[in-house]
Amino acid sequence: MNPSTIELSIDNGLAILVMARPERKNALTPQMFAELLDALNGLRRNPEVKAVLLTGAGSDFCSGGDVGNMQGEQVEAAVVRRRMEENNRLLLAMADFDKPLIAAVDGVAFGAGFSLALAADFLIASERARFCMAFARLGLGPDLGASYTLPRVVGLQKAKEIIFSAREVPAQEALQLGIALEVHPAETFRARAEELARAMANLSPTGFSMTKRLLGASLESDLVGMLDAEASNQAVCMASNYLKDAAARFARKEPPLYQWPKRKDV
Repeated sequence: MNPSTIELSIDNGLAILVMARPERKNALTPQMFAELLDALNGLRRNPEVKAVLLTGAGSDFCSGGDVGNMQGEQVEAAVVRRRMEENNRLLLAMADFDKPLIAAVDGVAFGAGFSLALAADFLIASERARFCMAFARLGLGPDLGASYTLPRVVGLQKAKEIIFSAREVPAQEALQLGIALEVHPAETFRARAEELARAMANLSPTGFSMTKRLLGASLESDLVGMLDAEASNQAVCMASNYLKDAAARFARKEPPLYQWPKRKDV
């Protein structure tokens, strides 16, 4: 049995999921894909977990596929197709994950590692984070959902430039493009990501889950369809105990249960 490629801890409702191959810049392997998927499925079922922080061990997030192990590999299209379908189960689990999922990115987020970061609900980066769709360097196309997520974040033309140039995108440019929500010094970015995740853990579970699905469908729908979906979403949320508790706190002039944490550096 190979040693685990991930580390998982749960503290007061926050699960911290760490890709743990720092000697390989947390490069992805079939074992890591399987362990990340199992972990996410378990966290989804765990009622004590309210939010998840995804990060990498050491000073990097994830360098993508383990290119060193691809040398001399006999590749058959059918085999690669099956492998990619297995890997894609992780991305589908992230897209459908019904609790807040925050990516804390330090160092490199290259190739499939960049794709993983894009699949989170929010991405908090350190100032030394570097993003790269490195696939073209190997004669490959993007995978793990990047052809879907990246154009929706930066626009189609910019996505083409990032993918076909295979250049590195520094943290501040990632912030300007909307890839990163916030950028912080390497010493504080992880704490800020945890602060955001812990705050979002106080959201209504029903409200968050249904609104995430609503927003996910928005670019493939029309106004009439979205109005109908909003009406159904609101009907379910208004019947929840969360609304009753929130309204009671408002009437008592108490602070709301959930507040987006203000940045301390601005």
